[in-house]
Amino acid sequence: MTPGAPVLRTMALTKRFGALLAVDSLDLSVAAGTIFGLLGPNGAGKTTTIRMLTTLLPPTSGRAEVAGFDIARAPAQVRRRIGYVPQLLSADGALTGYENLLLSARLYDVPRAERQGRIVEILDFMGLTEAAGTLVRTYSGGMIRRLELAQAMLHRPTLLFLDEPTIGLDPIARRAVWERLRESRRQFGMTMVLTTHDMEEAEELCDRLAIMHAGRIATEGAPDELKRRLGPDATLDDVFVHAAGVSIDKGGTLRDTVSTRRTATRLG
Repeated sequence: MTPGAPVLRTMALTKRFGALLAVDSLDLSVAAGTIFGLLGPNGAGKTTTIRMLTTLLPPTSGRAEVAGFDIARAPAQVRRRIGYVPQLLSADGALTGYENLLLSARLYDVPRAERQGRIVEILDFMGLTEAAGTLVRTYSGGMIRRLELAQAMLHRPTLLFLDEPTIGLDPIARRAVWERLRESRRQFGMTMVLTTHDMEEAEELCDRLAIMHAGRIATEGAPDELKRRLGPDATLDDVFVHAAGVSIDKGGTLRDTVSTRRTATRLG
């Protein structure tokens, strides 16, 4: 897509679960070639929004378009154009790295004649060539995350969704993932939407941020712009607390905590 053109648009996107209004008339626009951060405390509506945008959950009302296709009217077309790296494990530890990628190539319907070349290319890009024939259950946390990125990028999606991409990783592995994401944007022009509770990660990676609270966008802008609005000495942590009304480590349910700790354990 043309750089700067919207690759993702939502128009009054809404999701209700009975009496609970999880996402409330959400209006977003994400420009092609950018990294967009969707932040907020647990329960703010981020996960529900991502699930709608990846066609896993139908909206109650409103609309959203991904790469020009409506998520409700053309979900198959949307799925062909997105990649998704969930917080929970998406690689099979009983298979080798190469076998996981071959499975992904089949699932994403990568042409048979192109599979070998693409797998070799993405293994090299992610620094996993030497580990390609090794069972994934022997990988470090950082290697697993890079393999999961490779799986999601193998079919060359227009838009990549990332849910807490570096949770549970040590600082070295975390920065290695950051660099792969930056290089993916530089080399492939890939657009990304990520969720994170790590304000350093948001500031390092994101061109623009939206902070959600109670299903709505509380504030949106470039990281430096958001800090300037709050004051000359404001940090992104301060912006988060001011916009969301809670500290970064508050909110969420037992299920959220269990899920997060499981992810951290398997990557740590």
